[in-house]
Amino acid sequence: MIYLKTAEDIKKLKEGGKLLAAILKKVAQATKPGVSSAFLDQLAYKSILAVGGKPSFLNYRPEFSSKPYPATLCVSINDVIVHGVPSPKVIIKEGDIVSLDIGMEYKGLDTDMAITIGIGKVEPKYRKLIQVTKEALAKGIKAAQPGNTLGDIGAAIQNYVESNGFAVVRDLGGHGVGYAVHEDPFVPNYGQPGKGLRLQPGMVIALEP
Repeated sequence: MIYLKTAEDIKKLKEGGKLLAAILKKVAQATKPGVSSAFLDQLAYKSILAVGGKPSFLNYRPEFSSKPYPATLCVSINDVIVHGVPSPKVIIKEGDIVSLDIGMEYKGLDTDMAITIGIGKVEPKYRKLIQVTKEALAKGIKAAQPGNTLGDIGAAIQNYVESNGFAVVRDLGGHGVGYAVHEDPFVPNYGQPGKGLRLQPGMVIALEP
């Protein structure tokens, strides 16, 4: 079911989103060689509590999983696509690509965001991967307009990614957000213009190329 958000909901989501963006920036700045992913997770946890929020991911159990997620932060390094579980044994190294994914419940509403960063000197092809993904996100956001479709968003992301020699992950994508960590609709990173669900004012979606 697609839930449309009220103007008051969106005001709260923007407020929570700004706070979470600042927390994610803080965690990203702490992501350096020699630091464990467990340290980053604890920093995220304490930072969320400090602003009056609750970690959305901690103990979250999606329908397809038999176990709840045990952390505040997802830390996915190199070839780990998403949902990397923090551990004291996982140490950030020079040259790594690190994706940080975080969610927060604030005033009863969930926000969700992620960033991917290169640690120190990163191979040029990996820097290009990060930059192309960032630009693909911007193109997806630009296509997310009332009257457009999910296919318009997916096509914008897919076409840009593939034109730069990369491929999208088809089994994973974005989703609705707000009243829960994950809501309908699923937002694929591929598609055909004009196809799929039509976007309406009041929908809130997380794009995740």
